[in-house]
Amino acid sequence: MHYVQAKGILSAKNGMNLYRGCSHGCIYCDSRSSCYHMDHQFEDIEVKENAIELLDAALKHKKKKCMIGTGSMTDPYIPLEAELGNVRKALTLAYKYGFGFTLITKSNLILRDIDLLDKINKKTKCVVQMTMTTYDEELCKKIEPNVSTTKERFEVLKRMRDAGIPTVVWLCPILPFINDTYENISGILDYCIEAKVHGIICFGMGLTLREGNREYFYSQLDKLFPRLKEKYVSAFGNQYSIGSPHNHELMSLFHSTCEQNGILHDNNQIFEYLNLFEEKSTGRQLSLFD
Repeated sequence: MHYVQAKGILSAKNGMNLYRGCSHGCIYCDSRSSCYHMDHQFEDIEVKENAIELLDAALKHKKKKCMIGTGSMTDPYIPLEAELGNVRKALTLAYKYGFGFTLITKSNLILRDIDLLDKINKKTKCVVQMTMTTYDEELCKKIEPNVSTTKERFEVLKRMRDAGIPTVVWLCPILPFINDTYENISGILDYCIEAKVHGIICFGMGLTLREGNREYFYSQLDKLFPRLKEKYVSAFGNQYSIGSPHNHELMSLFHSTCEQNGILHDNNQIFEYLNLFEEKSTGRQLSLFD
């Protein structure tokens, strides 16, 4: 861990990252890619020392209320968050100033803050987004070693369901020759149905690899799945988009299951929903882009 002084906290689309880097150890993580210009070891978490002060000032002076988001680059609930509590402080500010909130995580540490998530959702809107890739618990522990297992994330989704907090699942990435199976996808979808998730984001059955994360991914394949790296290199070379040979049938399963169970499965519609700010007391709805 190391500290930096940040110049700003919110992006043009009102997203933020309180931390840079991650200790979850997911073997496929795109945030390792060189294009993000992280000039420190990925596991050496960069903490924006003045993030909460910057967020306080930004929200205090915003002319229009909107949804605030976090988690697109670094999971906000890395283990360090249990010590520092910056996400909880950010949620407190969002509630104080009347902003909506959405975040993406793989950690059940989020349950620590369910009281604040509930308060925000009753006042405006709060959406919890949870990544789920692997139904098999043992496989999950191999490819996502330092984070809550899929079953633990499922328990989070059910707790959110019971609290009336809407949820969205990211069904990605799906790794060719590893978890691109009917059993895996149907198992995750069964979890989503039981948890009554609002929507599932899926860009296709596969993953992306580019400089930085490709090298790490292949090194982990060598350790965890002997000889599988050679199969990847032979099948995909240096492609950015790595598609499963079972993409067509698995996407058909995904869309038909969501349709039958009333789960939103159009990515554009889900992102529109995530960006839509709502004030519960007035029934007024505002787009993030208004």
